Amino acid sequence: MKNMMEIDGHKTVITFDPDIGMFRGEFIGLSGSADFYAADVEGLVREGKTSLKVYLRACKERGIAPYKRFSGRFNVRIAPHLHADIVAAAEASGMSLNQWVEKALSECAHV
Repeated sequence: MKNMMEIDGHKTVITFDPDIGMFRGEFIGLSGSADFYAADVEGLVREGKTSLKVYLRACKERGIAPYKRFSGRFNVRIAPHLHADIVAAAEASGMSLNQWVEKALSECAHV
């Protein structure tokens, strides 16, 4: 089970807080924090919509960009033998290393 849901086109990570007996949602990809709590899925959707609306309004009022910017680049450190295996797999698939890694990551992220 993935601990994610989408609310109004925005991805959220959902966790359970046993101390208060409620689910906690937090939007990802925002430049700031917008979280919300509820006891059930319907409540999460309702509270999430409210939290997102308040966050976006506050960003607009303050002139803040509401979303993180992603460059499309990141560095990953892996074991040298794994690096060699990945290069071999990419070559065997007729892909560049970047193409092979992008495909693998897309499949894992279910994009």
